[in-house]
Amino acid sequence: MRYRNLGKSGLKVSVLSLGSWLTFSKYIDDGLAAELMKHAYEQGVNFFDNAEGYNNGGSETVMGQVLQKMAWNRETFLVSSKVFFGTAGKEAKPNQTGLSRKHVFEACHAALRRFQLDYLDLFFCHRPDESTPIVETVFAMNQLLTQGKILYWGTSEWSAAQIMEAYTVARENHLVPPTMEQPQYNLFHRERVEKEYKPLYQEIGLGTTIWSPLASGMLTGKYNVKNISDRARLSTKGLEWLKEKSLTEQRLLQVEALMKLAANAGMTVGQLALAWCMKNEQVSTAITGATNMVQLKENLRSVEMLDKLDAPLMEDIHRIFP
Repeated sequence: MRYRNLGKSGLKVSVLSLGSWLTFSKYIDDGLAAELMKHAYEQGVNFFDNAEGYNNGGSETVMGQVLQKMAWNRETFLVSSKVFFGTAGKEAKPNQTGLSRKHVFEACHAALRRFQLDYLDLFFCHRPDESTPIVETVFAMNQLLTQGKILYWGTSEWSAAQIMEAYTVARENHLVPPTMEQPQYNLFHRERVEKEYKPLYQEIGLGTTIWSPLASGMLTGKYNVKNISDRARLSTKGLEWLKEKSLTEQRLLQVEALMKLAANAGMTVGQLALAWCMKNEQVSTAITGATNMVQLKENLRSVEMLDKLDAPLMEDIHRIFP
């Protein structure tokens, strides 16, 4: 396994990490969740990503039970949570969602109870909250830091302007600024990470923990032009974009071309797509999910493929995905 610093912080994170969105406490049983985490950890993965909104807190509960069962040295792994969506779903009452000081405070403590941990390594603002002043959220995060409840805080799917505003507020008030952002990044979704955030990497030392490096399965080759309509109807909640048939067919042709490149390079198309994400030095870690051990092992092998992505191969990839 390879490791990178989280932006300009001193925290080292594995370039490939394991997330639990759509899997833990939902589509896989708790025993399999434990097996996947154990194998990932044994292969050098040290970051496990989660959020209060993943199955209304159920994902964090399962992950916490696994951590207690494994009894790993706390110094050897990192755990994250995210605050914004709450755990009540559509039944949420006022103050059970968002980034107010009240919800940020209560969400952090609720996550700690579910994880059965004393502190979170990373705590993300899962989305921007237009109804709460950024200064309020920054002060709330800083308070959790000073209390030792979290070690680093950041954002997810915030614009560069919003991140910069939070950073400026923190610096002007001698508070700890956001360290990392969790954006979507894959061969289909590049603009924000490669262009919009570009000034932030040097100016504020922003790190990234990217999600959906396989574009919700599109870049694994499991969909094709013939079966996409039927498969899309069965897509899980949160993957509704698969139903955009006209756009999907265009993307599938790109994936087919990428599959040929991957085969010639001696890897699967999923491994090539993951390695491509990790090739970007601004990606601190790529979060991948798994529903079985075969899938996890294949994903983990993508780290070994990084050195195969030489200049000619990268040029071939970018001809398909300009």
